[in-house]
Order: sequence, then structure tokens, then C-alpha cells
Amino acid sequence: MDTAVEKKKRGRKKANQYSKETYLEWYELMLRIRRFEERALMMYGQQKVRGFCHVYIGQEALAAGIESAIRKEDAIVTAYRQHGIALGRGVTSNEAMAELFGKETGIVKGKGGSMHFFSAENRYFGGNGIVGAQIPIGTGIAFAEQYRGTDNLCVTMFGDGAARQGALYESFNMAMSWKLPVLYIVENNGYAMGTSVKRTSNVTELYKIGSAFDMPSEVVDGMTPESVHEAITKAAEHIRAGKGPYFLEIRTYRYKGHSVSDPAKYRTKEEVKEYMDRDPVKQTEAKILKEGIATEEEIKEIKAKIKKEIDEAVKFAEESDYPDASELYTDNYVQKDYPFIRD
Repeated sequence: MDTAVEKKKRGRKKANQYSKETYLEWYELMLRIRRFEERALMMYGQQKVRGFCHVYIGQEALAAGIESAIRKEDAIVTAYRQHGIALGRGVTSNEAMAELFGKETGIVKGKGGSMHFFSAENRYFGGNGIVGAQIPIGTGIAFAEQYRGTDNLCVTMFGDGAARQGALYESFNMAMSWKLPVLYIVENNGYAMGTSVKRTSNVTELYKIGSAFDMPSEVVDGMTPESVHEAITKAAEHIRAGKGPYFLEIRTYRYKGHSVSDPAKYRTKEEVKEYMDRDPVKQTEAKILKEGIATEEEIKEIKAKIKKEIDEAVKFAEESDYPDASELYTDNYVQKDYPFIRD
């Protein structure tokens, strides 16, 4: 006969279809992104990080839900609000922080900065600074996978502002015509750079864009890792079955401005509070504790681990060297027989 404790455990497992390991992986990744971005803002304020800087605070559930639903062999390409996605892919906090500092130990040797991370090893193809430019890139990566005969897919992410770009429509058309293994995701945080979707488009339900191409499309709650994971899993199964692309509008929210220099006065305090009450990191932590998925001690251990990791990342970045001036001439694409190059 089952004891009361065993019944309780079995009921809890039924309520939570995901394992303790999955929940803790989600929580640890989201907390890593949150603490990394908070420190990046602090370092920017101290002028140790310069140039543009777009933080992922508030959107962490996307990185967590995507990574648990796809394979490491799959590719991801995204826009310039990308530190969190890169960390999810496997870029280390040390490499990421050093890149923000412009140091030679950064993920792209200090040459990319905040907007241009890249890691072929982790199947991460940026970090792209031009609005919407990554959409045809991701479509091309998917074409390459199809050409090579793999069952890998390419997650191609862009913001709601990029949903207005002509390259999106060209890419959608090609992807559907050739049934490419590409998962398009629009991270709809409502404001592009600072103007609401309602003021910039007649189509405010962005997932409906896919219907013009007969592309399967859905809207997803981007404030919980569970909902993101479920949507990505469903889409990936469709794509790997050879049925072509899928389009998800994942509704999320950035707590900070578009970039560090943006005070975000175009939003009301009430609106920001509404989303912060649904904070993905805090809500996941609360659920883990409330439902007995893990103990307070385990949560404290994760918090201590992440704090130590981010402290060490800052120290690593500060102690690393800047690239030598000669690095200006390395890693550049050169066509040696180009007719206008002089010796």
C-alpha cells in the first residue's frame, strides 16, 4: 500500500511533467543570464564596457526553454540583444564578459563587443547588428543542413521591429517553397527600439504573418520556460519530420530600455510592474520551492555558484589584455585575386 508521502510524490510528478533536473537547469541558466546582465550594466556604468549594450533582463525564459527543447547540433542565429542566448548555447561567462570589455580573451577576441558574439563550436552564429539581417542568414543555414542531409534545424530569432523587414518575407517564401528546416521566432517585447507594435503595424498579432505563406504559426507565453519549451518541442518535431518551417511569436518583455542609453519613458510604470510580477526567474524559483521540486538549500547553492561565476568573469575580463593592434589584419575575409587590391 502506498504511503501518504509516496502518493504526494506521485501526484507532484503528475503535476510537474518535467524533472527536478530540468527545473534546476532552467533556473540556473535564467539566473546566470540575469546576474550576468546586471553586472554588465554595472560595468557599463563604470565605463569598462563601451559602445552599444542591449541586455536580456526579463527575457530569460526564452533562452531556457529553447535550450531544453533543441539539440546542441542545431544552430541558433539571433539579433543584437543576445548575451542570454549565447550563454544558453554554451558560451562561458568569462568569454562573454571579456568580449564586452573588448579583451582578446573574449568569444571573438574582443572584436565584436556586445552585439557580435559568435561561436561555431557552440553552433551559435550571432549576434547580428543589422536589424533583420539574421533572418536570411538563418534561412541559409537551414538550407545548408537540408543540402547536407542532416536532421538539424536552425532557430532563427528576431525582434518585433525586424518583423517589418522585407528580408523576412523573402526568407519566409523561400523557406516554405523549399521546406527548409528553420524555426523562426519573433521575440515580441512590444516596443522594437522604442515604438510600440500598435504604432508601427496594421498586423499586431505577429504570428499571423506566417499565414500568408501557409506556415504553421502560434503565439507563445514567453514568461515561463515551460510554455517556451513546449512550443519549441512541438515546432521542432514538425520541422524534423520534413514538413518545413515553423513560426512562433513568443511574447516577452524587457525590463530595461532598448539599450543602456534608453530611459524607456514610453512605457508606464504600471505596465512594467505587471510584467515584473510575472518575472520568469522569481516565478520559477517560487514554483520550485512551493512544489518541493528542490530545497531552499539547493537554491542557495545555485545562487552562490552563479555569484562566484560572475565575480570571476569580471575579474577574468579585467585582468585580460586588449588585442594587439596587429589583430586589425587578422580574421578578415580577403579575396587575393580581387582586381582592385594593390600590393
